[in-house]
Amino acid sequence: MIELNKIYNEDCLNGMKKIPDSSVSLVVTDPPYLLDNIGGGIYSQDDKRYAKELEDIKSGFDLKVLDECCRVLKKINIYLWCSQKQIPIYLDYFVRGKGCYWNLLTWHKTNPVPACGNKYVSDTEYCLFFREKGVPIYGNVHTKGTFFVTPLNTTDKKTWGHPTIKPLRFFENHIINSSQEGDIVLDPFMGSGTTAIAAIREKRNFIGFELNNEYYDKACKRIRLEMAQQTLF
Repeated sequence: MIELNKIYNEDCLNGMKKIPDSSVSLVVTDPPYLLDNIGGGIYSQDDKRYAKELEDIKSGFDLKVLDECCRVLKKINIYLWCSQKQIPIYLDYFVRGKGCYWNLLTWHKTNPVPACGNKYVSDTEYCLFFREKGVPIYGNVHTKGTFFVTPLNTTDKKTWGHPTIKPLRFFENHIINSSQEGDIVLDPFMGSGTTAIAAIREKRNFIGFELNNEYYDKACKRIRLEMAQQTLF
């Protein structure tokens, strides 16, 4: 039985089968990217600590995960951070296949790694938002911009040890714009726990899955610290 406000250390494709149909309000996730290579991208050659992790996540993921997301959602309402190569794949799945409305959100980094080789500088990341007809968008002009401009998220990366961690504010905006207090937010690829922290701060419930033991432990620690902090105020 799936409990709310908990991360599960298991494959999301198996774990989500335990979630009832049409019980989740929103999915916010940063799944493995589909990349040609990792050279000249976000991380330098000196950042050897993350070499294996980046190699592991560059091949994408099983799209059956999206089938499960659609099953557990009340209506399709999902934010997917992605690589440029995944944009046509997701558009085909959600727009052509499901008839969803969509928006492209972007993160423009002011201090990208300057190495680029035979390609453009990797200074932009993408987030696709898909919603079914009838799904409202809340928020305001301060939360509903379609692009973010910030430096690389090096502080959180060093603190929580995840190679692709995104700034928390981005995820808070997703949750504010596409859910209401008390709703359930799902993240099938929880990583360091950013979606859970955003959900806690915005008074939503969350469910998460993270297969990597190291990231799972760090996410659980981060959530415990956040919940303890919330009780102080």
